Amino acid sequence: MSVARQVVVEADGGSRGNPGPAGYGAVVIDPATGEPLAEAAEYIGVATNNVAEYRGLIAGLTAAKALFPDAGDALRVHVRMDSKLVVEQMSGRWKIKHPDMKPLAARAAAILPPSSVTYEWIPRAQNKHADRLANEAMDAGRDGRTWEASASTAALDTPSARTASAPPPVQGPPGDQAAGAARARAALAAARGAAAPEGLFPMPGAQEPEPPVEAAPVTGAAAPAAEPSAAPGAEPSEAPVASAPEPSTARVAPAPEPSATPVASAPEPTATPQTGWGSAPDLGAPATLVLLRHGETALTPQKRFSGSGGTDPELSPTGRDQAERAAAHFAALGTVQEIVSSPLRRCRETAAAVAARLGLDVHVDEGLRETDFGAWEGLTFGEVRERHGDDLTAWLASPDAAPTGGGESFAEVAGRVAAARDRIVARYAGRTVLLVTHVTPIKTLVRLALGAPPEALFRMELSAASISTVAYYGDGNASVRLLNDTSHLR
Repeated sequence: MSVARQVVVEADGGSRGNPGPAGYGAVVIDPATGEPLAEAAEYIGVATNNVAEYRGLIAGLTAAKALFPDAGDALRVHVRMDSKLVVEQMSGRWKIKHPDMKPLAARAAAILPPSSVTYEWIPRAQNKHADRLANEAMDAGRDGRTWEASASTAALDTPSARTASAPPPVQGPPGDQAAGAARARAALAAARGAAAPEGLFPMPGAQEPEPPVEAAPVTGAAAPAAEPSAAPGAEPSEAPVASAPEPSTARVAPAPEPSATPVASAPEPTATPQTGWGSAPDLGAPATLVLLRHGETALTPQKRFSGSGGTDPELSPTGRDQAERAAAHFAALGTVQEIVSSPLRRCRETAAAVAARLGLDVHVDEGLRETDFGAWEGLTFGEVRERHGDDLTAWLASPDAAPTGGGESFAEVAGRVAAARDRIVARYAGRTVLLVTHVTPIKTLVRLALGAPPEALFRMELSAASISTVAYYGDGNASVRLLNDTSHLR
């Protein structure tokens, strides 16, 4: 008869962008001592937070089973995760609606008999070991490295918190649990070789709007913006942004032996605060607005004011090429689910190029049109200064001042852009939406997301056909993830 065995698995996953560079971490723990028996971590390329969480669970269960290959049905695994989505779905209390989650849940459920596994939701603060492993894996992927257990500091987390809440242990032969770590490593390696390619999971479409899922950690996603040389509506120059690293290979290794000498806890990895961190860990997938500025027109290289009250120019040959490059970029990513455009011709032509590549329809929202620059339409900044100097000075000094000849103030533009944002976020909750629009609407969306003052509009640069990204969460917060990315144009 098999000797009963009991272990705790803690697992976590994260995505710096949701979807974005992602990784998972898992640790198998001795419930009697709280000490780690085996660790697993992997950078999995671009994926969502939910995919990373499930991958962590799969790795943890695989490692636990490999520790006790002869235990059979006598093995008992208590899984502890801070993802309510995974815990509730695997416990059978929530339905699994999203097609990309179903195969992951099936893989996890097939590793051990359902009667052998129990699930518990824990606060993020109690999941530090797995969280640190996931962040180490993402850091390694960012740097083009493979996660190595020898460089990990995750095992320095104090085990006492785990032991206090772990289920009562079932004892086995002395030394048997620690000896199984090599088997765990071999089992995980074999699982990766036998299954479908796992370095990059298929990109999920919309995340489930209910039950709620976790907001994604956002670290290092946005590039700094360059200082502008012209006012909003005029045409700035490019600012290149580096691309993401290629995914690396997973590693699993025995956890380091505990030291007899007390060791101070290592500091937590530094990261940009996650939107929605606090008492409620599950906010639902954000509505992600990908902001694409239209391609060049004949007025763009001349740096002339080109708003909604002028000639409505078409794309130039350069602009059409930029639109095609943007279309190829989004086709390669495969993340855009909806397209909404400004009604102006240059945006509709840019949106049409992307829509043709993605097989999507283009919806038009009047709120995304450029500012009406009144009598300044078609003029350069210098020409406006020469002809309407006092009006220009007032416009630069106050968001309530309108351009000469009945144009729109930035305060008016902010009002209609915010209304358009609210419509789009409500309509496409949890989805990734491409907005093809103009300089001022994009800068306004970024400014509002950051809570920055109106004068911040003059401190951002947006190149033609550049990409910026803002995510909007269920608690009303927003996260700017990217600004003025032109890497797809090179």
